[in-house]
Amino acid sequence: MRIDFTGVFPALTTKFTPQDTLDLAMFGLNLEAQIDAGVNGVIIGGSLGEASTLTLAEKETLIKYSVEKSGGRIPVLLNIAEGSTREAVKQARLAEEWGADGLMLLPPMRYKSDHRETVTFFKTIAGATPLQVMIYNNPVDYKIEVTLEMFEELVELANIEAVKESTRDVSNVTRLINRFGSRLKILCGVDTIALEELLMGASGWVGGLVGAFPAETVAIYKLAKAGRIEEALEIHRWFLPLLELDIHPKLVQYIKLAEVVVGLGTEHVRAPRLPLTGKEREDILEVIRQGVASRPVLTEYAY
Repeated sequence: MRIDFTGVFPALTTKFTPQDTLDLAMFGLNLEAQIDAGVNGVIIGGSLGEASTLTLAEKETLIKYSVEKSGGRIPVLLNIAEGSTREAVKQARLAEEWGADGLMLLPPMRYKSDHRETVTFFKTIAGATPLQVMIYNNPVDYKIEVTLEMFEELVELANIEAVKESTRDVSNVTRLINRFGSRLKILCGVDTIALEELLMGASGWVGGLVGAFPAETVAIYKLAKAGRIEEALEIHRWFLPLLELDIHPKLVQYIKLAEVVVGLGTEHVRAPRLPLTGKEREDILEVIRQGVASRPVLTEYAY
């Protein structure tokens, strides 16, 4: 299925049972809620999906299940975050076999590669597959910035089509557009500044809190792109305290707790992460409960 890299792409959490196995029933419930809300694709095994703790067999199960469950209604992407180029290439080829429509690629894990190494890493993986590729640029968390000069070399490969822009610098959207025009689709990867980046020309939003609030996320996107800025702002201002849960080291636990409150997930995480307890859990619950209690009535917007 062809990916347009336009719209809302949830980075789905991976649901686990109390026995630390995949909870496909709850995963499927959340996936269906995303599709019903009008998302444009889903990303499996991202940072929010606890990629570093998933086995290859679990990634296969999640991709095959997502492809079957979605039934061609939306594209399914696999995130690849590996320290070894060989393993990343292997997973890219397997993703195609499993039925994935595209890939999101992180730079090398656990090694701070330089310009030449980073470009070679990405080009080697993208060159090993016909699948469409989105580069994940997150120097804040992963310590490697994919610079404009790197992208000049990366766009030599036709299947490198998009960037998940997570530098947290809104101006980088304009820099990318000024340099590459429409050659690269830009999707904001930081929930708190997604509206700003959409207004600056980003084509999409790779969301975190969308896992718990898919309809509100889609509404902001559609209103912003329709030029109905005041209406988008109204929802965004309600949403911001919740969106800030996305920019914390415990974003997985925080967003999973939000999914529990709205009936779209479980709190189970995989070690070394641990479930929230005590005052921290109560503080995050209060933020979520306040948001749910004041949730906007979206039918008023007719977006």
